[in-house]
Amino acid sequence: MSHVAIVTDSAADLTPEQAAVAGITVVPLIVSFGSESFRAGVDLSTDAFWERMVAPDAPFPTTAASSPGAFGEAFDACFAAGAEAIVCVDVAETLSGTIKSARIAADLRPEREIWIVDSHSASMGVGILAILAGELAADGRSAADIAAELERRRDDLDLFVALDTLAYLRKGGRISGPQAAIGTLLSVKPIITVRNGVVETADRPRTRSKARERVIELLTSSGLERIAVLYTVGAKPVSFRDELIARTGGSIDADHVTIQPVGPSVGPHLGPGCVGAVVLRIRP
Repeated sequence: MSHVAIVTDSAADLTPEQAAVAGITVVPLIVSFGSESFRAGVDLSTDAFWERMVAPDAPFPTTAASSPGAFGEAFDACFAAGAEAIVCVDVAETLSGTIKSARIAADLRPEREIWIVDSHSASMGVGILAILAGELAADGRSAADIAAELERRRDDLDLFVALDTLAYLRKGGRISGPQAAIGTLLSVKPIITVRNGVVETADRPRTRSKARERVIELLTSSGLERIAVLYTVGAKPVSFRDELIARTGGSIDADHVTIQPVGPSVGPHLGPGCVGAVVLRIRP
């Protein structure tokens, strides 16, 4: 392994295969359905999560931050495997207490070099930074350099997702009841974004087709370096990806375009029928 290990959390929405190929350690958040609790991506796969999520009369799932102990075990395993330093990039502190747990675990290991980076984002906003960190580590960059580069590049991230309803964000506590009620009364298909760790409504089209078109317009407003198409159960991500790439004029490398199912750590807040993407924009 590289002398710098990369750690993230399951809110990054990296698939197990992606994480394994990139050599990224993923610390799971906790997802609960009623009295049953699972480690996201460990005890509960993405497919199993969505099967439960859309089941009739299923309890609404809740999420909880990863524990300091879980991060501590991950950090210790990385050092035991030969890492000299760790860069850990996590879901925005404004959205989850997970990064606080990572900091506690790092503080308990003062003799170790551990850099904690707030992505200011969620889902593949975290995942893209983790993958970038892995590439930089493979190129021999120091942990300090990698952490600094991630903090620079997080400003180049944009996330836009068209939702079928705001109800799930309300249930998950990410927006207020009045905000969700306004969207419901207007019968809109809201588009959300995450800016500096805050979930905001970017637009409120009236139909799914208009929402899809508007998301593509927002995503392709400037040059793109990487694209991670996001979707939840019931969406059509392949046609969305193809249209998105076409709108870039074919200027993006196909190797830097992925299709990512939203997993158990983020899915409860979005609900079914969502499609969008996280993009890393080309620096001016």
